[in-house]
Amino acid sequence: MCCHGDALVQRVCELYEQISSLESLKPSKDVNMLFTQLVLTCMPPSPIDVSKLCQGVQEIRSKLIRLCGEAEGLLENHFSTILGSYEHPLDHLTIFPYYSNYLKLSKLEFTILSQHFPHVPSKIAFVGSGPLPLTSIVLASNHLTTTSFHNYDIDPSANSKALGLVSSDPDLSKRMVFHTTDIMDVTNALKDYDVVFLAALVGMDKMEKLKIIDHLAKYMAPGATLMLRSAHGARAFLYPVIDPCDDLRGFEVLSVFHPTDEVINSVVIARKYAWPAQHSSPIDPQGLNAAPIILPNKCSGIEAFNPLLNHGNMMIEELAFEEQLS
Repeated sequence: MCCHGDALVQRVCELYEQISSLESLKPSKDVNMLFTQLVLTCMPPSPIDVSKLCQGVQEIRSKLIRLCGEAEGLLENHFSTILGSYEHPLDHLTIFPYYSNYLKLSKLEFTILSQHFPHVPSKIAFVGSGPLPLTSIVLASNHLTTTSFHNYDIDPSANSKALGLVSSDPDLSKRMVFHTTDIMDVTNALKDYDVVFLAALVGMDKMEKLKIIDHLAKYMAPGATLMLRSAHGARAFLYPVIDPCDDLRGFEVLSVFHPTDEVINSVVIARKYAWPAQHSSPIDPQGLNAAPIILPNKCSGIEAFNPLLNHGNMMIEELAFEEQLS
């Protein structure tokens, strides 16, 4: 039951009921239609704060995010299988219906990364790459043409399909590596990466996401960059939200970018603190009794439009922090 009178929330609840009653979330006419309606409902800029909705809607949102994640995985798996049937799969990426969105999102993320990471990274990790690792492929092909990409996914089938897409390309087959493992089992190897990307659907609920972020904070190299995908406004019905002021312990948040066009995900960029030696492990490894951490104590958002990014309409929050004085 939807307990909120807002028309947008009411519509989202109605679509949830229809989506949750589907026999399968594999690509089909009905599935495609309902998820298209859901995305179009949630896409327009909205002042809604999903964290303040009633418990019933909160539960619907959590379930809806998982349904979206499952459907997205099935869609990528479907098209990865089709692409894998071609002799040169990368020549046919345009058959994926959201390929243009990935081109825009990857260009956006590269632009943001370039503003805060002045050098060309030598090694990037992408956590949650899936069977169709378009972000890695587009960044490696169009923007970071000398960087090596290490793609992490827990699903061996996904990695097998992804590897098949790049194996025939003489360049990408040398620069793209696929690791089948839970990122929570990766420790010292994380220190090798200049930049770590965390996919939006890695960590489907708040506690799961925070556990992964804390793990990255513990093992990434000091000064390394973390790129995360979040959601803003009504788009938070589709993807988990990262709160830059509360959720990124151990990281200095640099900027948060909220696209307002067809690119759904917000982008958060942060840098791991170079902790003094005595504070080198601020996160409790068990995630149970985290010791107090001295973090910046003010988080003020400045919302503006930046035409220099050449990315259509975009809301930008430059997060200015004041260090806590002792």
